[in-house]
Amino acid sequence: MSETPNRLTGHLGALRQRGETALGLFLTAGYPSPEATLDILLEADAGGADFIELGMPFSDPVAEGLPIQQASERALAAGMDMEGVFAIAEGFRQRSETPLLLMGYANPVLRFGVSDFCARAQSAGVDGLILPDLPPEEADELDEAAATHALTTVYLVAPNTAPSRAEHVAHRATGFVYAVSQAGLTGAALADRDATAAYLARTREAVHAAGLPMCVGFGIRTPDDAARLGAEADGVIVGSALIRLADDLWSGDSTDSQRLARIREWAAALKAGATRHDA
Repeated sequence: MSETPNRLTGHLGALRQRGETALGLFLTAGYPSPEATLDILLEADAGGADFIELGMPFSDPVAEGLPIQQASERALAAGMDMEGVFAIAEGFRQRSETPLLLMGYANPVLRFGVSDFCARAQSAGVDGLILPDLPPEEADELDEAAATHALTTVYLVAPNTAPSRAEHVAHRATGFVYAVSQAGLTGAALADRDATAAYLARTREAVHAAGLPMCVGFGIRTPDDAARLGAEADGVIVGSALIRLADDLWSGDSTDSQRLARIREWAAALKAGATRHDA
């Protein structure tokens, strides 16, 4: 599918032309508190994030590891809902032009109403949507509404995805293809290096044949992880590691300024790793 022109596709395209690996960072809306989410995202942005994924908390996040599960539970317990998610998105957009995606499960989107959801997301300054449990074959309504409201769509592939299937997924997506680095839950340690590299190489070839970039996520924790996988992809995505860091910082005795400075330093180190390609 042809790309929807917006902040995300423009920025990823510019990075590809420069040969620079993108860094995407994920954080659950409302974690570690509704007030802290926006501050963390802005510091991550200042540290070098090329795009932000704002997680929509859900009561049954079946694909998530423990950190994201707990973050969703905590956010929901604090009262986070879809209007709260959109409010965080609006706050981010008022202070940054960095691409912003919403990531979560299809159920809340369907309850909201797909067309209404996409319209609300556009008005909040969102650039794209990632719904991991919605396969492209079942996403005609989403694709149409997203295109109407200038939102890109992102679909996922996994290590057992055939190259022909990856190319099909890429033709349905309009933002990028999200390559899951390994089977299992988010946040798990990375698997066999050679097998992962081979999978990413064949998938990237198929995705590029469809004209889209490929970003890889799951299990990226350190700058060295980002360097290794950044050599095999157009972008790397980090989520559970940011949630773990936020949990450590906000449960400790640091001041808010110290916490946010650490977030910025951490993001800068990951961005440097992603562009290093030598690990």
